[in-house]
Amino acid sequence: MAKRDYYEVLGVPRSATKDEIKRAYRKLALKYHPDRNPGDKEAEEKFKEISEAYEVLSDDRKREAYDKFGFAGLEGMAGGPGGGASGDFSSVFRDFEDLFGGFGDFGDIFDTFFGGGRRSSRARARNERGADLRYDLEVDFLDAAFGRKVEIAYTRHAECSSCDGTGSADGRGRTVCPVCGGAGRVRRSSGFFSITTDCPQCGGAGYVIERPCRVCGGTGVAQKTQRLKVTIPPGVEDGERLHIPQMGDAGPHGGGPGDLYVVIHVRPHPHFKRRGADVYCAVPVSITKAILGGDVLITGLEGRQIKLRIPPGSQHGRVLRIRGEGLPHRHNPSTRGDLYVELHVKVPEHLSAQERELLRQLDALMGDTDSMKPLPADEIMALR
Repeated sequence: MAKRDYYEVLGVPRSATKDEIKRAYRKLALKYHPDRNPGDKEAEEKFKEISEAYEVLSDDRKREAYDKFGFAGLEGMAGGPGGGASGDFSSVFRDFEDLFGGFGDFGDIFDTFFGGGRRSSRARARNERGADLRYDLEVDFLDAAFGRKVEIAYTRHAECSSCDGTGSADGRGRTVCPVCGGAGRVRRSSGFFSITTDCPQCGGAGYVIERPCRVCGGTGVAQKTQRLKVTIPPGVEDGERLHIPQMGDAGPHGGGPGDLYVVIHVRPHPHFKRRGADVYCAVPVSITKAILGGDVLITGLEGRQIKLRIPPGSQHGRVLRIRGEGLPHRHNPSTRGDLYVELHVKVPEHLSAQERELLRQLDALMGDTDSMKPLPADEIMALR
């Protein structure tokens, strides 16, 4: 059977560059490789044909001879087409990645077509970090305000106490895989290619455990209840996350531990609300105190009495500020926010005869009338 022209076999023009020839061969080699076409004799023959064409056209000396004299120019040349006593095309490349270098990450393509991978499972197993964990912690308003230590308990994967983290039931731990010698990878020949894959004996780990621990199944980690004291910093806010390194799940096979994230949920206070480091509350004030003014005592965050001066003529809803009586600032606990007090003027519902008479006299002195004009619209409190 007459041979086809090598340029025709690879589907490239005679003026093709080396890179164009390599790209064409790469595409066809992936298509007709025996691993992708098991038992397909036609594909195997095509693979041999394109490999022979590439062997000649990728070699400057052979290509020059072929361009001038055709197949006759290759007769007697060392390592001619399909040449070499072995007929394995070793002059074309020494390793699979040699051929595909310079065209991006061939490992991704190799994974797709042949199920292999460039990264050793052994490396993945040894470096596999444990999972991060989340713990939701509900705290009182004052604990969030001034901080405290609380103990939490949660379940995590930790070093197996039965095997001391070795994964072995007899304490001998891991032994080097006898098949791959600890490399985690084995090389096998397929057609004209030498392919490296994960070791079938150890799954790429590089070691084996003859008698796996029954508790952890050979992973070296098992579930346990972890008790931990957590420091709630002063001024922490609702929804804030506290990061505690290395208190998450331990990684299998000796991998590093993950982290723990404690999410703070602050219970509302019956009398106070916060906005950052500032605190707000409302206090009732008698109508006479609002009119005449004076000092009153209010209960602050820490339960102590704080003097508040009410200016004469204070209106219902007026807000007064007491400096430094709020919460500690989150990132500067030595300073505190302010306490804002909203005045709620209380009108008495039940009056004695004497009180009524005094109020009538006051009303006459103040000159109030029964005719009222509406205030500016922006003062309508119901719409604020």
